[in-house]
Amino acid sequence: MKQSNFWVQRLGSALETRKDLLENDHVTGLRLFNGFYEGWDELVVDLYASTLVLYRYPATDGTDANLLEEVQAYLLERLDFVTCVVCKDRGEQDPLRRKGMVTFGEAPTQKIREHRIWYALDLLMNQDASFYLDTRNLRKWLLENAEDWSILNLFAYTGSLGVAGLAGGARQVIQVDRKAGFLELARRSAMFNHLDLGKMKLAAGDFFSKVAYYKRRAELFDCVIVDPPFFSSTEKGVVDLVKDGVRVINKARPLVRDGGRLVAINNALYLSGADYMQALERLCADGYLSIDQLVLVPDDVTGYPVTIVKSPPTDPAPFNHPTKIVVLNVRRKS
Repeated sequence: MKQSNFWVQRLGSALETRKDLLENDHVTGLRLFNGFYEGWDELVVDLYASTLVLYRYPATDGTDANLLEEVQAYLLERLDFVTCVVCKDRGEQDPLRRKGMVTFGEAPTQKIREHRIWYALDLLMNQDASFYLDTRNLRKWLLENAEDWSILNLFAYTGSLGVAGLAGGARQVIQVDRKAGFLELARRSAMFNHLDLGKMKLAAGDFFSKVAYYKRRAELFDCVIVDPPFFSSTEKGVVDLVKDGVRVINKARPLVRDGGRLVAINNALYLSGADYMQALERLCADGYLSIDQLVLVPDDVTGYPVTIVKSPPTDPAPFNHPTKIVVLNVRRKS
């Protein structure tokens, strides 16, 4: 079998399993191909409304890097509604190529709709797409549960989780991230949905400093969300989700009111689901935290049973993806 035909088979199978998701008005976001699990480590393909985003990772199997042009042509032939293609080369040193180059069509789309809510995008802002598809079910949970909540969204990035909470009826949302430019997309998202900007505060700053600030003010929230990168380091502290994945939870838990929720997201690829659950169970042993539910990652992001040909480096079970999302109940000491 020719090498190119092999990838056509992989991509064709992935598109077939997602065909029901493609039969819409082409305003949403989904993962069309997860090469890490569906048979080609070099490639991930996301769709944002009418814009395709192709991520090329350094080849580990000797495949031809020029196949990306062939992939683009193959997808454009089958997805006739696509008006733009962005290619992000994650193996490049040039930051512009890592952030993405338009290789077909007009300007990238600037918003998508998910569960009736519009979210702002800037597909060339960063090496990712400015919007995480793997937390789709968590946004749905927030939409369904956030009525009258006060929410603190830490490591908010572009604020999609906080916007989902605001759209779900939260009375207050504070979005915290180190970079104010990222948070501006949260403002745009709120405006797309005609949400009350007076209920949302954008707070640029370091996680450790902001947590200490709210503790000094004795502020309590109905829901605190912690969604850190798997590793970061500032002069204020270090976040390492592999070696100490519960540290950020311990830092944030004093900010949750009695009976509130703490949402913890750990995306460390090399931390197994079993190890993470054991760490959480130790954390819950004193009775002041308990596991309410696990929020799974959507099937289009993980791949489907008929398309998955590889497993992640560590077993994420009982989660279904290395992005491990847990909702914790919080009880405060009297």
